[in-house]
Amino acid sequence: MHADDIRPLTDHRCLLGESPLWHPDEQVLYSVDIPARQVLRWREGAAAPDIWPQAAEPGCIAAREGGGLVVARRDGLWTLDPATGQQEQLALPPYDPAQQRYNDGKPDAAGRLWVGALSDARRPEAALYRIDANGATAMVEGMAVGNGLAWSPDGGTLYASDTKAHTIYRHAFDVTTGALGPREPWVRFPERQPDQPLSAYGGRPDGAAVDLEGAYWVAMFEGQRLLRLSPEGRVLQELPLPVRCPTMPCLGGVDGRTLFITTARDKRPAEELVAQPWAGAVLTLRVDVPGLPANRVRR
Repeated sequence: MHADDIRPLTDHRCLLGESPLWHPDEQVLYSVDIPARQVLRWREGAAAPDIWPQAAEPGCIAAREGGGLVVARRDGLWTLDPATGQQEQLALPPYDPAQQRYNDGKPDAAGRLWVGALSDARRPEAALYRIDANGATAMVEGMAVGNGLAWSPDGGTLYASDTKAHTIYRHAFDVTTGALGPREPWVRFPERQPDQPLSAYGGRPDGAAVDLEGAYWVAMFEGQRLLRLSPEGRVLQELPLPVRCPTMPCLGGVDGRTLFITTARDKRPAEELVAQPWAGAVLTLRVDVPGLPANRVRR
């Protein structure tokens, strides 16, 4: 694995790419562009992604048992059938959509969908929700930007970050009941100081994925790097990137060893975008350790 081997998937650029999903059945990559209000599908060999416009910002997507996708948008949960383009609302949001939206999320092994919300004002007023047949339950409150959701390979640990707080947390997790243990700060990162140049800033934790060895891959937004952390929180690898703002990694491909990284260009300085033409692309790289198959939503 070497930074020189990183390549953009296509020439397409998202404003704020997020939630890459290697679909376990279709064997294609899906993702979202949040401000552009799009769900995208990246097919091997295609010059551009297939695009499904959304009526509200999509924070994340998940594979749905029985086919299709679940899309967590500002205005609630929706299904999307890529074969027909049909979209149907599953549930209204459990927050005020004038002030918050769904952000990062994934299903657990039992098919419950977990989504962290984001406060538009970046205040600690959002929550991490567990969504099942009984509706949405706020499992962790007091978050500003819910992010970084992932599980250990044995399912006994749930990771979740608050990007605004520069902190990744972990919880003991019971897959049978969906219960969480106490929130424990796992890894903290230094906040950017006044007048600190971006080149000296390590970034803040955004989206994440866990590989087969239990290592946690995290995108460091504005830090121009991806970190691979051990279950103890130790840095195993640091992958420098050719773009300032990675948003989320995903492991997939036929053998699970292709690393996909969504990135952002929205509201970035003009000189940065000139210097970093891959900003907004989905970046790819081959890695040694495969990822875990994506879980499906059972509703």
